[in-house]
Amino acid sequence: MNIAEKLRQAKSPLFTFELVPPLKGRGIDAIYRAIDNLLEFSPAYINMTSHAADIRYKTLPDGSIRREVVNKRPSSVSASVAVRYKYNIEVVPHIICSGMNREETENLLIDLHFLDIHNIFVLRGDPQKGSRVFIPKEDGHSHTTELMQQVNNMNRGQYLDDGLKSPQPTQFSMGVACYPEKHLEAPNMETDIAFLKRKVELGAEYAVTQMFFDNEKYKQFVKRCREEQIDIPIVPGIKPISSLRDLQLLPQTFNIDLPEDLVKALSACKTNDDAKQVGIEWCTMQAQDLKAFGVPSIHFYTLGESDAVRQICRAVY
Repeated sequence: MNIAEKLRQAKSPLFTFELVPPLKGRGIDAIYRAIDNLLEFSPAYINMTSHAADIRYKTLPDGSIRREVVNKRPSSVSASVAVRYKYNIEVVPHIICSGMNREETENLLIDLHFLDIHNIFVLRGDPQKGSRVFIPKEDGHSHTTELMQQVNNMNRGQYLDDGLKSPQPTQFSMGVACYPEKHLEAPNMETDIAFLKRKVELGAEYAVTQMFFDNEKYKQFVKRCREEQIDIPIVPGIKPISSLRDLQLLPQTFNIDLPEDLVKALSACKTNDDAKQVGIEWCTMQAQDLKAFGVPSIHFYTLGESDAVRQICRAVY
């Protein structure tokens, strides 16, 4: 069953969450511990993020400079397969434009097809470190919609090599991201919603929001999407505040607003533990309200904070 079918058939909000592959050289035990912490809530699926390689410049002994490509994390494919093999839970790998050309993307999708992983989450990815403008790899995709078109071609049995004999169609089902407070690079909300509508036209079967801390913004976003005949499930993505640093970091990184009451509560905190407790209480309130609103699922961005998510879910599910 694809993810959209699960969302449409759910009689009460599903529980899902996102994990990050471990840094290169580290084991997968931290991922397993996070999942073990949350198994009691019967996750409908787990998202596995993908990260483009970083570019760094190294000065050599002769004074020349060498450009190096550094992969800091393994691919989402290996982590996804390991999790599904161990837990028999549907895992949805992120497929990104960043750092990939069309041939590399095709090969990655072929691997997933062979591994019987057909649910994917399609994203552009962030700009390269140190750049405010997204620059695709040579012969890569500049936008999510271009990547979606390549997936659609493969679902029709159309590969980059048009000389293949009897190529097998793939069976990918795509989820996409959406932004209740507008994508950082979108000039306005109208443009952003029009872009989401184009993703739906290209086959997006559900969308998961960027994190937000004001539920009214999610509700208004869903309302505007429905007015534009965007009828796919729109899953709220939320995250508990985990440290004092989040007060500055999250708005800067994700182009989101923090409600005044939350800012006041965090400003009164003296330690990261105090801030974490405020985050748990606020996120619990969000999740309870979203559940009452009748969302198809609640998606948690864990970022290594599975203990906090467990506390929240025990109060909600």
